[in-house]
Amino acid sequence: MSKRVVIALGGNALGKTPKEQLEKVKEASKSLVDLIEQGYEIIVAHGNGPQVGMINLAFEEGAKVNDNIVKFDLPECSAMSQGYIGFHLQNALESEMKLRELPYHAATMVTQIEVDSADEAFTNPTKPIGSFYSKEQADEMMSKDSNLIMKEDSGRGYRQVVASPKPQRIVEKDAILNLLNNEFVVVACGGGGIPVVKNKAGNLVGIPSVIDKDFASAKLADEIDADYLIILTAVDRVAINFNTPSQEDVAEMSVEQADIYIKENQFAPGSMLPKVEAAKSFVKGNSKRKAIIASLEKASQAIAGESGTMIHQ
Repeated sequence: MSKRVVIALGGNALGKTPKEQLEKVKEASKSLVDLIEQGYEIIVAHGNGPQVGMINLAFEEGAKVNDNIVKFDLPECSAMSQGYIGFHLQNALESEMKLRELPYHAATMVTQIEVDSADEAFTNPTKPIGSFYSKEQADEMMSKDSNLIMKEDSGRGYRQVVASPKPQRIVEKDAILNLLNNEFVVVACGGGGIPVVKNKAGNLVGIPSVIDKDFASAKLADEIDADYLIILTAVDRVAINFNTPSQEDVAEMSVEQADIYIKENQFAPGSMLPKVEAAKSFVKGNSKRKAIIASLEKASQAIAGESGTMIHQ
């Protein structure tokens, strides 16, 4: 039976424009298909920070000058980003697999992820999105929408901020498993998925928030019982004492060692820390699971233990 691998691809690795993204996913697909050729069953998750920001901003700015353009809420913008990034990824994967005469297909699953409406992240939203406004404009906007929270952002003006809750359940898990069992490479949980909560009627509704894509990928890997979680980033290995004369690459670490490094503040909160924490959450309590943090270019070497940082129980 093939080993199952969830691969988390960073949104910044996809470029800043659709044209740039097309070229980047062609290169990324080569590394991903290398793993398929080695006999692994892969599921691809991806970030969408630059892309969803661009979509959100375009509708927000367009609505200011043209009454025919409607401002879309964040869940819909997230769905749009999942669609077009997934299109590029599945197209590139299909082309690369065809080139290598592999008998598989690729499909994108627009993925909802249920979050807890009582998550403490909702009491202190911190993730900025959208346009910059003056204090007066921000105050006026908040007076018209009691759910809207605007905060000053690094001296550049006021922006909407949203929560970043932890993922609780992959809504489309069964559909993803069905595709995997029918020889599909699946692109899922794009941008951390679309956050949804249950309303009073028990139906799922989108909520303006952002789930960290590494935590979403770890939740996906857990729910489909993957053997590996590979988080691809810009560096070959996790380092301690980063950017100092005593910087040291770490080839492997246990959950216990990762906890020690976290207490020592070895990992930057907005960068490597969520990756290590997500990896830790996936392997904790299960000795058969492995998580790897590595560069895209060396993904196949990393799973063979020749590059990257392996995190284990």
